[in-house]
Amino acid sequence: MMALALVIGTLGGALFAYLQLPLPWMTGPLLATTVATMSGIPLKGPGGVRGIVVAVIGTMVGSSFTPNVIDEAGRWIGTIVAMVVFILLLMASVSYTLHRHFKFGPATAYFSAAPGGFNQIMVLGSALGGDDRVIALIQSVRVTLTVLMIPFWFRLLEGYDPDRAMPFAKIGDIGAFDATALAACAVAGYWIGVRIRLPVPALIGPMILSATLHLTGVTAASPPNEFVNLAQIVIGTSAGCRFTGITVRRVFGTLMIGGLTTVYMLAVTLASALALEYAFDLPFAKVLLAFAPGGLAEMVLVSLAMGIDPAFVSVHHLVRLVVIYTAVPFAFRLLSARAGKGTGVSGDRPPPPD
Repeated sequence: MMALALVIGTLGGALFAYLQLPLPWMTGPLLATTVATMSGIPLKGPGGVRGIVVAVIGTMVGSSFTPNVIDEAGRWIGTIVAMVVFILLLMASVSYTLHRHFKFGPATAYFSAAPGGFNQIMVLGSALGGDDRVIALIQSVRVTLTVLMIPFWFRLLEGYDPDRAMPFAKIGDIGAFDATALAACAVAGYWIGVRIRLPVPALIGPMILSATLHLTGVTAASPPNEFVNLAQIVIGTSAGCRFTGITVRRVFGTLMIGGLTTVYMLAVTLASALALEYAFDLPFAKVLLAFAPGGLAEMVLVSLAMGIDPAFVSVHHLVRLVVIYTAVPFAFRLLSARAGKGTGVSGDRPPPPD
């Protein structure tokens, strides 16, 4: 069913491109496969292919690191600190609401409120007493709505013009040396990332190698436009397939809660981006993408496809992952110990079906 998922995703992307909708090769596959899976079609996400595509994305992001970017990096300290504060306050307010008003158990509420780190959060939440099915569903809704709503926001309210997106070469314009260098970044970076246990090794390893080659002048090439579109199809399809086995009728309440919390997260993100735009004299668009509560691969790919400072966006989302992977579980254990209530999840809403 993986091939069927990619076919449905590609058709969705082609339809959105024909209709000239924003970011068609990601939002089209995402919406098409989401509708298909929640209609009962048992699609399988392109898991193995996704890893390869994420390595390509990492190589693309690395190509955006130029000497000018390094010169500007000092200006990012303020927004990185703001990012940490943003994560902690956002999680506190969302988890409190889920626990107090929607009767989620403490662990389930806490990890459902994390604005990133889908796979790790699901594992941590389950290990610490949460219901991984509820957490996965809430997190899936968060990623899906964020990826769908952000491009439409830029198109309708920010005047986003696809023709102004980051220019990528065509596949026939890249020479043999540059193609070999980029391929080496993807393959070797992925392998090294796994060996030294980097978070999201398929993305971060290739990104570091690619950035190194571009900063040292070994190559100035970036992966071709065809790869960008292919990456969007795979990532969008993969996100939509997370809803396989879930029907709207049986989990409607949980889906609505996920939708409400995501809209709240996006509203807080918009307000924060506006404040930081004035505080640090940075473009609103790139601050919004850097703080948006979507997945790392998804939001980095959005920034690439829209030509909105992938280096800035990727660094901030990496900081988000570090905070979520390290500080979030530590904080939960500390809060649980102080409360003297352990990490049980009594009072959780009924989980979605297996």
